[in-house]
This record gives sequence, C-alpha cells and structure tokens, in this order.
Amino acid sequence: MAGPNLLILASLAEGDKHGYAMMEDIARFAEVKLGPGTLYGAITRLEEKGWIRAVKSQDRRQPDTLTAAGRRHLAAHLAALGRFVSAGRERLGSA
Repeated sequence: MAGPNLLILASLAEGDKHGYAMMEDIARFAEVKLGPGTLYGAITRLEEKGWIRAVKSQDRRQPDTLTAAGRRHLAAHLAALGRFVSAGRERLGSA
C-alpha cells in the first residue's frame, strides 16, 4: 500500500482539491481510507517540502495544488515503484 504522501500527490495530480475531496478521491482510486489526522498531517509535511501549496479560494474550504517540484517527486516515485513492480512480477514468474 502507498503511504499518505504518495496518495495525496497522486490525488492532486488530477487537479486541485480540498481535504475532504482528497479523502474521497483516495478512497475511490486506491481503496484506502485516510483519517483526517493522517490526511492533514501529511498535507502539512507536503507543504513544508514544497510539493503542494494552498490555493486561494472564495469558499471556506482551501484547496491544495501540486507544485512543479511535487509533480517531479511523484513522477520519480512512480517510476521507482514501476521498477519494483516489474521486478516482483518477473520473480513471481520464475518461482
């Protein structure tokens, strides 16, 4: 299972979202239910790393967006996971 940081980055890769929308999106595409504490703690860490940032909104809910640095980090992480999945599948096939 992917960790909260990766799940949030993947959710935001589709477009800007506020916290509840991220929780719903992650539950739908990854079948993982993140609690509010886990979600908002991870959002804070991702903002500190510069991988996401808050977007101004007229609504009381404040959406977040993926930054260019966050997009690069997500792409690199997914590439590494792809290599891991390929190796694992190859090893299963030869077992």
